[in-house]
Amino acid sequence: MQTLATKDYLVFFLYFAIIVGYGFWIYNKKKKESTSSTDYFLAEGSLTWWAIGASLIASNISAEQFIGMSGSGFTMGLAIATYEWMAAATLIIVAIFFMPVYLKNKIFTMPQYLTKRYNSNVAMIMAVFWLLLYVLVNLTSILYLGALAISSIAGLNFTFCMVFLAFFAVMITLGGMKVIGYTDVIQVFFLILGGLITTYLALNLVATEFGSEGVLNGFTLMQQKAGDHFHMIFEKSNPNYINLPGLSVLIGGMLIINLNYWGCNQYITQRALGADIKTARSGILFAAFLKLLMPIIVVLPGIAAYVLYQNGHFHTEMLQNGGVNPDKAYPILLNLLPVGLKGLSFAALTAAIVASLAGKANSIATIFSLDIYKTQLNVNADEKQLVKIGKLTIVAAMVIAIIVAPFLGIDKKGGFQYIQEYSGFVSPGVFAMFIMGFFWKKTTSNAALFATIGGFLLSILFKFIPAFVDLSFLSSVGFSVKNGDGIYEMPFIDRMGFVFLICVIGMYFISIFETRKGVPANGLDIDRSMFKMSPSFTVGMLVVVSIIAALYTIFW
Repeated sequence: MQTLATKDYLVFFLYFAIIVGYGFWIYNKKKKESTSSTDYFLAEGSLTWWAIGASLIASNISAEQFIGMSGSGFTMGLAIATYEWMAAATLIIVAIFFMPVYLKNKIFTMPQYLTKRYNSNVAMIMAVFWLLLYVLVNLTSILYLGALAISSIAGLNFTFCMVFLAFFAVMITLGGMKVIGYTDVIQVFFLILGGLITTYLALNLVATEFGSEGVLNGFTLMQQKAGDHFHMIFEKSNPNYINLPGLSVLIGGMLIINLNYWGCNQYITQRALGADIKTARSGILFAAFLKLLMPIIVVLPGIAAYVLYQNGHFHTEMLQNGGVNPDKAYPILLNLLPVGLKGLSFAALTAAIVASLAGKANSIATIFSLDIYKTQLNVNADEKQLVKIGKLTIVAAMVIAIIVAPFLGIDKKGGFQYIQEYSGFVSPGVFAMFIMGFFWKKTTSNAALFATIGGFLLSILFKFIPAFVDLSFLSSVGFSVKNGDGIYEMPFIDRMGFVFLICVIGMYFISIFETRKGVPANGLDIDRSMFKMSPSFTVGMLVVVSIIAALYTIFW
């Protein structure tokens, strides 16, 4: 097993000291005599646009990207980058249409939005849903994949790595959103610098392998040696079509995944909810630019590892339980870095993991404290009590994640796909409920309940129906393909699209029926002027959209 050299540990501990020291300095500089709950959970009015943008990326990019997405790059190639590039487009939509609605209506948490738009029953059901999803899927998977990567790189005990990551994240999270937001700026610096170094090494290795040198030659050789790994849109005959089904990655379920994640997700929107509209939009636009860079850092190394693997390298290192585990691609490349640089890349990986853990834990604490404890358990709780309960929730969530993580079996599906699919059981109904609530005032609370509960049940039905019904009749239109067991199954991205449409149609008819019976609906405060964009934002938006269009044109 590979281990870090002394110089690598020195680089890593320097990073650790910088993050903890800077976080402590921010905490002392910006703390008030009496910290309110909104100040603690949202850093109200304290984060600049660049801190919001950096925090969005630091919270999003974690082990599932570095490890899981590199593994997907090894298996299916550049197509997995659609999650990143479509996210950049989605962030623009969120900035234009979602943030003005939240900020105009003084929304601080997603359950609070549901309470204001629908009723407390809908909000409470979703608060519990989100807590279970965040703790049992997101927090645990980040912790598991992160500990797995660090253990394989540093040669440390897996359980020790989990405890260390959780402890590191708790130290940052207990300082509140101010500390998270500003330390995320440093985390992103390490993340991008270390990630680019690993990509540089990977491309150079490919060039050297075939008698050349330089990263550009390495990239050209990758395209020549693995041409099938440089297509963004898969044909039905491609074995990876079940994960990324054709045009659905542009106009189907992928939009639902991204719009739900970036626009209806406490974990993400929390970064911008404490700012004014101009700062929030600028921060989100900055995050969109950074998302365009992410495939260079998290996908290209996986493709490089595939090319080297096909040429006879890493055959032993990639094995796990008798088969090839693509999620080992990134750790293997890290182990090839020179001493010192390996420590820097190790710090970058740790930065990504810890930032995501901290952000997720803060969101868990926010929802539990403001939407469950304050509304159900202690309605008279003062600001000091809410902050205290939030801190206890952070510790409790991390302890649960440490206990549960080893039993999830994430490695059987691949880390990135595991998170996407199981989050997708909730996403279609939630997004239907949010989008209808935003822009159709007649949407009723019972319609929202149908989307919440019905969407979840429909997702489960669509997941397991192939075991009882032959779906081969859908294969001619691309909505079913054979899985590894030879059974026709609907790709989970298409499944999300169908569930979303059923939820929207169901919500429409329920709302029409109820409004005719005189059931009131709680519309939000919305007017067209809210969606006006500044000239600078418009220019930035056009640049992002043009880059995305060019990338898809080149790698279609």
